Amino acid sequence: MVGLPTGLSLVHTLAFIACAFGRERLIGLAFICGVGICMEHDLITEGKYRYVQSATEGTPLVLLHGLFGALSNFEHLFAHFAGKMRVIIPMLPLYDLPLATTGAKTLSKHVEGFIDHLGLEKVHLLGNSLGGHVGLIYTKRNPDRVASLTLTASSGLYENAFGSSFPRREDKEFIRNKVGETFFDPVHATDELVDECFAIVNDRNRVLRILAIAKSAIRHNMAADLPNMKQPSCLIWGRNDTITPPEVADEFKALLPDADLFWIDQCGHAPMMEHPEEFNRILSDWYERRGILG
Repeated sequence: MVGLPTGLSLVHTLAFIACAFGRERLIGLAFICGVGICMEHDLITEGKYRYVQSATEGTPLVLLHGLFGALSNFEHLFAHFAGKMRVIIPMLPLYDLPLATTGAKTLSKHVEGFIDHLGLEKVHLLGNSLGGHVGLIYTKRNPDRVASLTLTASSGLYENAFGSSFPRREDKEFIRNKVGETFFDPVHATDELVDECFAIVNDRNRVLRILAIAKSAIRHNMAADLPNMKQPSCLIWGRNDTITPPEVADEFKALLPDADLFWIDQCGHAPMMEHPEEFNRILSDWYERRGILG
């Protein structure tokens, strides 16, 4: 396997399951029913912004999905915190931006505009995989507007690639194997997830944008920026993550000035999907200790 310095590897990006990388992206019905879990919340469309939220008031918690991600990736997390915070999940425009401007930095600007659109002065950010990377870029640009930062299997420092070859479009088993590697337990790599990823690989428009995002992410290594991010940071990592492996979490912990690192055993690249109850317990306890939740 070839190690990339940061961002999302090409083949790996495509293989990511709707949740894994946020690119992890599964599109899903109405962009809300991602493969696997259907969120029972209305998708709000206001101009170029599409999102769901648990309430219109309260402490804002903004969740950022990955490259293949869908809103459903955060179904359990959304339900757990909905009565405690104003949980908001914007749909990142992974396939809607002009190809020439598609990239991690542009996605961060979209998040910036979205937060402005909602009139939020300060938010708690949580990002998985690419969503974590987007959140880091946002935090760098808007340090006074981020109350806390939670990263789970985030890109931004390093990511393992699955190789340099592009999967053959007809090779569904290749995709199935890569989707399975996203999780510790391949049972989570359902036929629906595999079919969705397979469809993405066979859609030229989406493939080109995925590659553009991957290349831009590689250019945006955040190592030099992390020491300047003073916000309380919670790192929740799968002990068996092979995409952003444990040493990546250790490096985030070393570089972020005020970070706590928590491990989930028998867990891969999508902890909030693979072990939702443990993930929510860890985050709830951390929020309480940090005075974010009473």
